[in-house]
Amino acid sequence: MAGASQEQVNEEMGNMKDLRAVTCLHAGAVLEGQIAGPDGPGPHPAVMVMHNAHGLGPQVRNTAQRLARCGYVAVAADMYGGGVYHSDARAAGTSLEPLWKNPDLLRSRVLAWFELLKSMPAVDAGRVGAIGYCFGGQCVLELARSGAEVKAVVSYHGILSTAMPAKAGAVKAHVVVYTGARDPYAPRAHVDALQDEMIAAGARWQITVFGEACHAFTDTDAVATRPGLAYDPLADRVSWAGTETLLSALL
Repeated sequence: MAGASQEQVNEEMGNMKDLRAVTCLHAGAVLEGQIAGPDGPGPHPAVMVMHNAHGLGPQVRNTAQRLARCGYVAVAADMYGGGVYHSDARAAGTSLEPLWKNPDLLRSRVLAWFELLKSMPAVDAGRVGAIGYCFGGQCVLELARSGAEVKAVVSYHGILSTAMPAKAGAVKAHVVVYTGARDPYAPRAHVDALQDEMIAAGARWQITVFGEACHAFTDTDAVATRPGLAYDPLADRVSWAGTETLLSALL
């Protein structure tokens, strides 16, 4: 449904059992995400699903469909443009680097997707959450830090550091972080700094550290090709169960 109006998106929401394309325009980029939703016209609660550094791959697509089956409108948001997915880590870096070098651009792009999702007639704008994996975990934390009216954000093995810490009283979301003690991209110092940041901001927060988990612990395709990267089935199941509970309670 790339390029479709929100009215067209809404018309098809009642029969959306598969993913459809949805377009967001931002800073000259044509971002091509995927959307799925439950039966019925709504309004429904909604969840943004933010991809890892490789782009719009199978993990976020599958998660969007999983959330739709649970009754949420779910958008797998494209942060790079063109719905690109890089299987090669070096190629992924070429898409990721411009966003990492420009924190304002990264945050405003996440906000653009958030505002698009909230504006959909099938969505209850007061019941929107966001979850993200790795780079996507960073994205949802930036959404919370921005002061957006998002109910809950969940970061799985995400990047926790930021160039723009949350200001006091700014965080509206309930912030939940699942991270691994063996994740080289989220060292203990970053976990402690995030905790201090959330306390200073007066946020509602929870940080769960899995002692044996590495980076990408939710990704069944993660291959331990370098230290600190591996799938962990227990951490995956526990973090998803916590997410389901959080979304059910708050959305």
